[in-house]
Amino acid sequence: MPFIKLTKIERKRFLVLVTCLLLAIAGWLFMALNNKYVYTAKTVLVYKNFPQNKAFHPLQSDTVDLQVEGTGWQLLFARLRVNPQSISISLDKLSNRNYILFSEQLYSVNGQLETSQKIISVRPDTLYFDFSKRTVKRVPVTLVSNLSFVKQFGISDDTELNPRYVTVSGPQEELSKIKTWETDTLKLRNIHDSVVTRVGMKQTTLKNVSIFPGSVEVRLPVDEFTEKTVELPLKIINNNDYYNIKLYPKKIKITFMVALSSYQQVNEDFIEAFVDVNEWKLQKHDQLTVKLARFPDYCKVVRLTPDKIDFIIEK
Repeated sequence: MPFIKLTKIERKRFLVLVTCLLLAIAGWLFMALNNKYVYTAKTVLVYKNFPQNKAFHPLQSDTVDLQVEGTGWQLLFARLRVNPQSISISLDKLSNRNYILFSEQLYSVNGQLETSQKIISVRPDTLYFDFSKRTVKRVPVTLVSNLSFVKQFGISDDTELNPRYVTVSGPQEELSKIKTWETDTLKLRNIHDSVVTRVGMKQTTLKNVSIFPGSVEVRLPVDEFTEKTVELPLKIINNNDYYNIKLYPKKIKITFMVALSSYQQVNEDFIEAFVDVNEWKLQKHDQLTVKLARFPDYCKVVRLTPDKIDFIIEK
């Protein structure tokens, strides 16, 4: 391919030509971006000045299109979603009607933007709301958790929540469906000591329902666990015909995991074991299964010895 050789003077002239062309393009671009244009910018609505004693529910999306007059520079940034990000709308007019007109608030909305920008109109111009009487209800908090413990550690007592109840407000028909309120998922790993932390309440998906407070304090009592074995007498239930029943053996041993802090306190008085006569009478089993009627919540059964009992019935 032939290569065009330029003299030193020709190269100098070519560089001057390219420089002038670039300066002309930059000047044109600068002048064009300084001109005024009308462009559309999407923005999110933030409501303020809520009406008293009413629960509102917007009947449209909380995103609107703004017809904005601004320079080409602002148009460029708007395409990049730099500005505006959100605008505040007052709901004070909802005290005597169920709609809001943007045309009535253009002055205050324009005050939230850059001085060189101007909102010409908003689509949609009218926001409609569904209203019902606001009521209040207290519901218990349910902790949602995903926990893992160091080996042989675990929850040793009741988990404490403060507060145990939260207040929800909204329409009566919505509140009647709410029986409890869940927290965000508390995720903790390799726990080996008691934990005190805060966890947020799960955000409501209903725009006309609010919750207070937005978080609760969680206390997780954690302790190291060890094995303990106690001997228990067996009780017999559903012996409605008063059979003379002899069990072999009459007692069982239960091995369970218990927190070190509760090792001495938890004994056979906290546990109750039984066998059910109906297992023989109705199901025709030749052995009776040992079951627990009472057992501490924060202990874990390891094994029952034996878990099947031989028996003799004298009619």
